[in-house]
Amino acid sequence: MDGECSAADLKSLLDTDQDVRIVDVRPPAAFERGHIPDSENVPLATLTNEVDRLDGADRVVTVCAHGEASIRAARLVAAYEGIDCPVESLSCGVDGWDGDLEMGDGH
Repeated sequence: MDGECSAADLKSLLDTDQDVRIVDVRPPAAFERGHIPDSENVPLATLTNEVDRLDGADRVVTVCAHGEASIRAARLVAAYEGIDCPVESLSCGVDGWDGDLEMGDGH
């Protein structure tokens, strides 16, 4: 894991069209109630089995409700052999995100 990023850091990455994969590790019901646009839902309970989806990412930012579970998720992703990019956790979680949120399952 390469540390934590703030909401402002993530907004800057998104505003400059950086290739960043936002991985929301909350349960699907919480994700559907509101998530950061363009994020993908990979619940923490299934992340171990689905981490290979992130192969080839330029940067990964994990997100949860308050910034705690996402630290565990970021460590897990960073430890995966196929991931060779910066992996960070959103320090404030979705609850601290002051940008837009999308509703629904993201499809």
